[in-house]
Amino acid sequence: MNTMFADRRKAVGSAMGPNACLLIASNDHVSRNIHHTYSFRQDSYFWYLSGFNESDSIIVIKTDSKAKLSSHMFVPPKDEHSELWDGYRAGPKGAVDDYGFSQGYNNHEADQTIPDLLAGCNKVFSLIGYKEDFSKRVAGWVKQARLKDRHTAAIEHLDAGLFLSSLRRVKSEKEIQLMKKGCEISAQAHKAAMQFVAPNMNEQSLEAFYLYKFAEQGSRFPAYTPIVAGGEHACILHYVENDQTLNDGDLVLVDAGGEYECYASDITRTYPVNGKFSDEQLAVYKVVLEAHKQAIEAVKTGNHIMQPQEISERVITEGLVDLGILDGKTEDLLEEGAHKNFYMHKVGHWIGLDTHDVGAYSDGNNFTNYEAGMVQTIEPGIYISSKSSVDEKWKGIGVRIEDNILVTDQGNENLTQSAPVDPKEIEALMSS
Repeated sequence: MNTMFADRRKAVGSAMGPNACLLIASNDHVSRNIHHTYSFRQDSYFWYLSGFNESDSIIVIKTDSKAKLSSHMFVPPKDEHSELWDGYRAGPKGAVDDYGFSQGYNNHEADQTIPDLLAGCNKVFSLIGYKEDFSKRVAGWVKQARLKDRHTAAIEHLDAGLFLSSLRRVKSEKEIQLMKKGCEISAQAHKAAMQFVAPNMNEQSLEAFYLYKFAEQGSRFPAYTPIVAGGEHACILHYVENDQTLNDGDLVLVDAGGEYECYASDITRTYPVNGKFSDEQLAVYKVVLEAHKQAIEAVKTGNHIMQPQEISERVITEGLVDLGILDGKTEDLLEEGAHKNFYMHKVGHWIGLDTHDVGAYSDGNNFTNYEAGMVQTIEPGIYISSKSSVDEKWKGIGVRIEDNILVTDQGNENLTQSAPVDPKEIEALMSS
């Protein structure tokens, strides 16, 4: 039994306080067509608290008046016929023996049993609005629990999102080790792809190579739909068609990361299809690379999460001025937001069980300060579409560089640094 999940449930109990319950639902299978479903991926919150990978399940974590914790899971019942077709089910006994829950139930007992578990609680937490159907079920169970004893204190129904996302934002040592493994798998895939790509290859073929390299090393699924954007397609931030020819002389921007034991990696590399940067491509690339380096340096305890953003905007604005793409004084251009015509997104996001992981970026008044154990992407970019009012030589160049940065007590650690970013190193690798 993995004690990591039990420890997380204890942390939830401490966050809730006495006389409280938390309810979390698993993901369901989603139909792809009339006969088949998409590959099942467990809900991240549910996985975080259980490590249980079956659908149609519910977690109830409960504290009594003395804050003593109990945990309950409602799971698909054991069924020989269903297991013959769809595989092993843990069943209620497995929920206790294999996953460390205090009590396991068949999932069809939920409507009858959960109101009894909620009775006597002062607070019931769930992810309100996160899954509409489940939110309605929780509201119904809370109503039934209130009716069981009209003389007890009222039950307050509260959103669990704030404290759960806060717990998930700082990674444990075990989580960090899993993320390091997943990031290294993805970094090696990018490195191999730089040697694999060739002019006249289809974007889809390069995408398939990435998926193969992820799976070969243990990341069966990508953490998100890869972006494989040749030439000007790189100026479409969420380009996922991946079906065009990679032309000789163009750059290709690949935003792709594998998922390892439910933990995401998220890497972007931009490299020349033919293995050699043109002068203009290299000039833009170096501006992005400098922004990338300086932004990473700012990811450390004592700083807040907007400092890398501000640094990247300044470096990119200065670089665009030096290239003649922007005209004016840096301070004035920053105040006008002139860089947003070419760098229109944020410099990064939390990453963990989700690619864009949960966790607040501010408390409403102040930006979040970095803590050891947080993991953030750093991904500045410059995108110059053919519609831009610039010299023709710059048009169609799109560059983004993205790494996954772990905050440590000593500063930070780049978890994806095995994938090269130095243009000379990239060219040398691609020519080998």
